[in-house]
Amino acid sequence: MKYLIKYSPEMTTKSRIVRTRFCRQLRKNLARLLRMHVGLVDKAADAHAPDAISVVAHWDYLDVDVPAAHAALLPQVENVLRNTPGIWSFSRVQAHSLPDFDGILALVKAQHAEALRGKSFAVRCRRAGKHAFRSMDVDRFVGAGLLRDTEAARVNLTNPDVTVALEIRDDALFLVEASQDGIGGFPIGTTDSVVSLISGGFDSAVATFLAMKRGLRTHYLFFNLGGREHEIAVKEVALYLWLKFGASHQVQFITVPFEGVVAEILEKVENSQMGVVLKRMMLRAAERVAQYLEVEALVTGESIAQVSSQTLQNLAVIDDVTNMLVLRPLAMSDKQDIVDLARKIGTEEFSAVIPEYCGVISVKPTTRAKRHRIEHEETRFDFAILEQALADRTALDIRDMRMEELQAVATIEEVQAPQAGAVIIDIRHPDEAELRPLDLRGNVLLALPFYRLNKAFAELDQDKTYLLYCAKGVMSRLHASHLKESGFLNVGVYRP
Repeated sequence: MKYLIKYSPEMTTKSRIVRTRFCRQLRKNLARLLRMHVGLVDKAADAHAPDAISVVAHWDYLDVDVPAAHAALLPQVENVLRNTPGIWSFSRVQAHSLPDFDGILALVKAQHAEALRGKSFAVRCRRAGKHAFRSMDVDRFVGAGLLRDTEAARVNLTNPDVTVALEIRDDALFLVEASQDGIGGFPIGTTDSVVSLISGGFDSAVATFLAMKRGLRTHYLFFNLGGREHEIAVKEVALYLWLKFGASHQVQFITVPFEGVVAEILEKVENSQMGVVLKRMMLRAAERVAQYLEVEALVTGESIAQVSSQTLQNLAVIDDVTNMLVLRPLAMSDKQDIVDLARKIGTEEFSAVIPEYCGVISVKPTTRAKRHRIEHEETRFDFAILEQALADRTALDIRDMRMEELQAVATIEEVQAPQAGAVIIDIRHPDEAELRPLDLRGNVLLALPFYRLNKAFAELDQDKTYLLYCAKGVMSRLHASHLKESGFLNVGVYRP
């Protein structure tokens, strides 16, 4: 079985030198991906082992030839073709040497006669090369023959029940069995490399995909605000994206522990300015990571005015801390459009259970940050904490990370009605706890903000059971998991 792959239209508008390079890169990527996901792929462009899948680049198209003995692999092959950047569309075809018109009609009848019974149809021929006839001549001859020699109802050129598609390229005839769309874009490796700030939510996952689709080799940078459970969940999203869209290239997954940075901001920075300061700290750290990876741009999932920190004025103040280019693929996107794309690429199910972790919650966050005000707030911040977070970062070659190797996090008990004697720890920010006090009767309530929890928990009476509480249950579960992994087995989550 053979597949004809159409290049993304933007590739075909490049100069001859650039187009040739892009086409070669796509062939190389595709061969690598098929070898990884399917196997049995020739390593050389001109290799033609009888038992191997071959990938050959031409000026106008790529062809992938799957030997009949490996027909069972076609679903895997098509999955790779659907998700490889640089492919506009692909068709599964029957390949023949080009016969005369009568021969073409005979082959088409053999393929379509049964499907045409009682249906309207249209013949669509595409042609490349020098021939003594036009594509329209083929359409008319084959169409007339099918109408005469089969039980087709009629010809319908505007809205046919069946489209009979064929391609003629030089001295070859290809009868199309089925066609599918690819994702377009550019082959990864034809443009530059970037670092994408990924939290696992809808926005950052979709922004990361769009960077990969544009041909950017995309590393992952995760700022850990919520312990190992959060990190594992985000690693699963990153691994999924890489395996599906970017596995042709090696990339890094970098984790920067940011709990200490968040705690310092919450302790030292005025409430309304905290969100902007946190984003500035992240960009400072991201720039350092990008320099380490010799990457010249960052990618974020921010969308204009989606949340308070993403107003134009706030984004300008945030970007002021770096000279590095910050790309925002979703800048003009509606939230529903982002969620719809997440569903299409397959990250919705991941992101739906990874709510954006709001490590800094401002009661009345600024939407019009002033540079001098933010800089004044940052004078109180101990930048040694940021340096320590960078020093403690970990980097993992994503090829060494497999879904089955992402160890299960500790099982966390969630209770709606706490048992007698259990102590409820309200880990919310004091401002949030004051606005929405927890109505609790029959149990001791302890206010211990999440940014102090890890250090203070060891000093509590360990003969008691503690249940962590927050408004949505996200932060409480993450911190309970972190404490359990640290050896504290007397902790759970209170979810009234």
